[in-house]
Amino acid sequence: MVVPRGSIGDHARKAEREATMRTAPQVVVIGAGTLGLCTAVNLVEQGAGVTVLETNTIASGSSGRSVGVVGTQLTDPLDLLLREHALRQFRNWESLGLEFNHIGYLRLARTEAQMELFERSAGLRAGAGFRSRLVQAESLRELVPHLNTAGLAGGIFGPDDGYIDPHALCTMLSALLRDHGGEVRQYCRLEGVIRRSGGYRLETTKGTLDCDIVVNAAGGWAPQVSAMFGQNLCVGPERHEAASILLDRALDYTMPMVMDLVNGEGSGLNFRHDRPGEMIAEIHHVAAGPPENPDTYNDRYDEASKVYLAELLLERLPGLPGARLGRGWAGLYPMTADQRPLVGPVDPDELSFVSAAGAGGYGIQLAPVIGQVAADWALHGGPVSAPGTEVLLPPPESNVGSLRPGG
Repeated sequence: MVVPRGSIGDHARKAEREATMRTAPQVVVIGAGTLGLCTAVNLVEQGAGVTVLETNTIASGSSGRSVGVVGTQLTDPLDLLLREHALRQFRNWESLGLEFNHIGYLRLARTEAQMELFERSAGLRAGAGFRSRLVQAESLRELVPHLNTAGLAGGIFGPDDGYIDPHALCTMLSALLRDHGGEVRQYCRLEGVIRRSGGYRLETTKGTLDCDIVVNAAGGWAPQVSAMFGQNLCVGPERHEAASILLDRALDYTMPMVMDLVNGEGSGLNFRHDRPGEMIAEIHHVAAGPPENPDTYNDRYDEASKVYLAELLLERLPGLPGARLGRGWAGLYPMTADQRPLVGPVDPDELSFVSAAGAGGYGIQLAPVIGQVAADWALHGGPVSAPGTEVLLPPPESNVGSLRPGG
């Protein structure tokens, strides 16, 4: 008998999955973006049976529209703690073949007070294992020769930071998940939830699925998923835009990621090298507005935004060779009221429904630790592998009321 190539491995994985389903907790993760897939990989590596449901395709939501920055230039101890856990996982995935472009990250300071804040945070960063150095205004052009330093007091630079391709990350994670016996069901929409003894019966466009635990990692759709479980998750999708910047010729240096925003102060302009002769730019900080509908929002870069972005770029990067706007697009930042992600069960009486949502504009870089903590809540009832992240647990009272869009 001739056995088709790959069928032996397929049968072995199917048998392993069936054995796991008989003995391990069965977890369904809603959403196949970076948060959902990081959660799924953490779960399956701890022995859970995992199925990921995705309405569209892998990385088709916010993850696929991200510019992929992974940076550690923050001043808050919790922000640094989260990135300490996240970078540990990124280093592991990099050893498995994930391309991490270590071009460096420069966060600009406009005032001496911000420079003092950077100086204090440098000590915290060193304690977390992150390299960084303060850069005075007169030295900024050593890092970015085209930078206009008017109005700047200096900055802080992390040489090990950079960017990844979110699609490549999601593809790698889905492969890791499948290698451990997990499954991703694309074009599979959740349509209904029935509570049953010890878990849930989920009604989807591809049939019913029984499970013990559900993790809501649906990004901009997370509030809709939460409502299907009778819960209110206060996450508001906020529209943000990005564009490529085309140059007549490649720069003779690699431009690091540059951000003009410190704790909400600054223009929010950020830009970075993407490939020879091309950059990517966006405005991280936007004006307050109502949350977007993720099903109907405008995913194109509008003209007024192009003009504003061009003005900021001309002010901060004069003299780029033939710089012009290329393709543009819009995505969603799932924002929370305090601009911190919500990770854990919303309802203390329903610990088997866990949220992993609201990472705002930092979803890519925080996805590894959010997935780690969400998996801990699902399997162990708390963040046992990441002490200090209990503060991300969504308190019920925080999930009622209006959102304050952040930056």
